[in-house]
Amino acid sequence: MPKAVKGNAGRRPPEPSADHSAIDDWFGRLMPGLQPIVRQLDESIRATVPGLHYALKWKRPYYGLPGLGWIVEIAPYDVSVNVVFLGGADFDRPPPLGTADRTRYVKVTSLEEVQRPELRDWIAQAARTPGWR
Repeated sequence: MPKAVKGNAGRRPPEPSADHSAIDDWFGRLMPGLQPIVRQLDESIRATVPGLHYALKWKRPYYGLPGLGWIVEIAPYDVSVNVVFLGGADFDRPPPLGTADRTRYVKVTSLEEVQRPELRDWIAQAARTPGWR
């Protein structure tokens, strides 16, 4: 029996764009309770990491850098938002969730959690760590 494809190995990365408008439009399609959390996450990522490229694929926004690939993915669910660090296993202190490949993530359920220092630190580390190419 063939081995199952794990992680992003069987998927093609999104096409990068310097335009953030597709993500802006996507915000309006989210559950109303998650919109403030996702908007604050987006603002935090954009303020922390200069020179980002953006994409929207599989109904999720991706943030990437030339040379590093896609570094952060936001995955909203019914009651929480996963902030996925596509190279998170290589961080000094990796996010606590995830075991597939190099991807690690953290669940965010409130605006207060967006302000946690460790989340800002992981975003900054993502800007220096190769992601998904």
